[in-house]
Formats: sequence, C-alpha cells, structure tokens
Amino acid sequence: ELVPSIMSNMLNPDAIFSNNEMSLSDIEIYGFDYDYTLVFYSKHLHTLIFNAARDLLINEHRYPAEIRKYDYDPNFAIRGLHYDVHRALLMKIDAFHYIQLGTVYRGLTVVPDEEVIAMYDGSHVPLEQMSDFYGKSSQGNTMKQFMDIFSLPEMTLLSCVNEYFLKNNIDYEPVHLYKDVKDSIRDVHIKGIMYRAIEADIEKYICYAEQTRAVLAKLADHGKKMFLITNSPSSFVDKGMKFIVGKDWRDLFDVVIVQADKPNFFNDKRRPFRKVNERGVLLWDKIHKLQKGQIYKQGNLYEFLKLTGWRGSKVLYFGDHIYSDLADLTLKHGWRTGAIIPELRSEIKIMNTEKYIQTMTWLQTLTGLLEHMQVHRDPDSQMILEEWKKERKELREMNRNFFNAQFGSLFRTDENPTYFLRRLSRFADIYMASLSCLLNYEPDYTFYPRRTPLQHELPGWSDQLCTGTFRIPFLQETVQVK
Repeated sequence: ELVPSIMSNMLNPDAIFSNNEMSLSDIEIYGFDYDYTLVFYSKHLHTLIFNAARDLLINEHRYPAEIRKYDYDPNFAIRGLHYDVHRALLMKIDAFHYIQLGTVYRGLTVVPDEEVIAMYDGSHVPLEQMSDFYGKSSQGNTMKQFMDIFSLPEMTLLSCVNEYFLKNNIDYEPVHLYKDVKDSIRDVHIKGIMYRAIEADIEKYICYAEQTRAVLAKLADHGKKMFLITNSPSSFVDKGMKFIVGKDWRDLFDVVIVQADKPNFFNDKRRPFRKVNERGVLLWDKIHKLQKGQIYKQGNLYEFLKLTGWRGSKVLYFGDHIYSDLADLTLKHGWRTGAIIPELRSEIKIMNTEKYIQTMTWLQTLTGLLEHMQVHRDPDSQMILEEWKKERKELREMNRNFFNAQFGSLFRTDENPTYFLRRLSRFADIYMASLSCLLNYEPDYTFYPRRTPLQHELPGWSDQLCTGTFRIPFLQETVQVK
C-alpha cells in the first residue's frame, strides 16, 4: 500500500541537493576544477590507467608478468573505500568509524565477518589509525581512503595483485605493494601516459556534452566571473576544453590556472604564479595581475586572493574531490563549495525503482517490528525475533546488491551514512551529479537544506505502525526543478 505513494514522489536525478542554505544571488564568482567537473571521461579511461599502471609494475617494479591476466573490472570498487595498508584489506567504513561487515576484501575475496572481528577486536577502527585530513595514509596511519574518481583503477589493481600473490602462495610485504601500486598510478599521470593517450584519441576518452558550454554561457550572460584551477597540464586542458566548449573557451574565463598542485595550492604561500605562453613555455616575468585570456601555472591561493580580491562567500567553487578541492576552501577561506558526484545520478535512478522501494519499505518496517517486539521474552516471540533478524540481514545484503555487489552504495552502510557522506556533508554546501544540473535553476535560486528529523524528533515506531502514517525517512520529497 505504501509503494505507490512513495513512487509518486520520486527523487530527481538532475536536482541539486543542499547541505547548507545558499542563495545563488549572493554568488558573483564561479570557480571550477577540470577533471570530472568541467569534463567527464568515458569508461575506457579507467581501463587505460589500470593497464598502464599494471605494465609499470611489471616493467619497472619487476612484478610477475602473470598479473597481466587481470583486467580492469569497472564493477568491483566504489569511491570512498578505505584500504588497510598493513593488512592489505579493502573495506567500507561508516561515519562512526565502524567497518561494514561483508564489505572487507582481501584481494578479490571477501573476508568472513568472524575473521574481521578477530583482527580488529570488533569492527571499530580507532581515530589514530584513520587516514589524515586528505585521505592519505601517513605518519603512522594505517588506513588510506580513496576519494578520487581516478582511484577506482588503483583500488582494483591493488586487489588484483593481492589476489595473485595469495592464490600463488607468494610471501610479500603489503606495505611495499601499496607503495608500488600508488607510485605506478602516479606515474601514469606524471609521465604523461594518460594525457598523451587522451590527446591522441580525444573522442574515445572524453564524453562530449553541450551542457558544459551551456552552463558557462549562462553564467557569463548573467555577468558572473569565472575561473579554472586544475592540476592538469596546459596543453591537455586546452585540447579538452576546445573539444567540449569550443576554440573560444578561454574567453569565458577570467582566470585560468593549470598544474596548481592542489591541495598544496590552498596552503603553500611560497610558490608564485608563472605565465604560460601559447607554445606552453614558462615565462619568468613577475606576475602583478591575473589577466583574462592568459594561462598561469602553479601559484597559491593567498597570492590568488591578493591579485583578484575574490574572497569569502561570494565565491562558489566546484570540484569532484571532497578533500583536495573543497575542504580547505570552506574551512579556511569561507568560499561556498559545490561537489560534483557523478555516481549520484545512477544511485538515485536505482532508488526510484519499484523493487528498491519495496525492499526498503519492508526493511524499515521489519526494523520497527524488531524494535517494538523485542520486549517479549517468551520462547515463541524470541524464535520469531531470530527469524526476523535473519530476514533483515538478507534484506540488507539485497539492498547492497542494488548498487554494487561488493560494497553497496557510495552514501550508506546499511542504516548509517558512509565516511564519504560524512565528509561530503561537512565540506560541500551543495552537491549534484554534474554541472548540467545548474541549468535547471535560476541565477537567484536559494537552496534550502531539508529539515531531516533527528532521532529524538521521530515519532515512535508503534505510533507509525498503528496510525498507518509510516514514511521512509530518507526518501524525501524531490527538489522541485523548473
């Protein structure tokens, strides 16, 4: 009876979702990252990165040539996972530092819950073992968090090589493997392997979308200033922007900065800007002004603020990396931030299916029944409760499989938010699947975060079940898009 009413009020995959109240009428300057913000890549790119890094492991790090038998599996990993560097385990962790049992993988094989609990003396990961502010494993931290979309092939490669060593009973040091894979993935970028491949076959790797041009043109028509800050190199950005926006793309931007080395760009005050000429040569002139139509390299945000005067909440910056793009801007500099989460669109479409709604409606109802009925201590009631617990576990696994067979949703671990969502909620004022979502809103639109009830504000399950007014807390009304 509940499913039709829920399905009549489904979520909009092209909506913009708000963590913090923000009016676009207050925004005068729009900033953008490049990769997975202005430009999106096809499925072929992750295969390219995986294969190139795998070959570097073999050719430069002397790993067994037999690992070439492993191909990239786009359906294995999701973003936001943690990797225990010393134990060589890939896993999903929630906002409270608890491991989601059933999502711990050694190589390509799931680790039994009992073994996970024995290793971690439960399922909680202490704060001192978690990755640092930028998701890195350093200074004694054993957990690395993968927040970048480019990290999907890295997680898969780590898991494949681990699998090979385990299957062949090869003794290896997990820390060395982690570092070698990380260095190989880094070299695919630094040595230009990825950039050259994309430039050589731009139509294969870049998803052409007129919406990017339309978004930028709309902002320009309304008198908004725009800038680009990216870690990618000049010629690579130029060719990509010409493909998706047009030859005149630089006319739309007031400032363009390449090879910025984010997040260091936001913290290191020592590096001055350098101008890049049309041939890609770095000039030695002292920069007194950031001029429209020019391309600048390196620099730092403090110098950027001094040269432009673009400060505070009148600036809105978009990026896909929650840490490197958004964290410092919102915490230290007061900019407004927008997160681009490409996975959001596909997850919402899954959430809108009748099968998902049916499963979640019954899962929530069953949880309420468990909570309500556990006070009955007689043997028959206890037997029913055990059956319900078993069914609830099966429903949770079914729910996970809707999104990803190994790790489930990017945003949830069973009932709890993921560690990824915790960071997204903290560092992004708004979030959306792509910049094209901006086309659905007027330039003076105000985003209001929905008042989701706190646990102590929710009515009792018994009241909901008895009155028939039960509603799923997280399937809220969609933002009304014009």
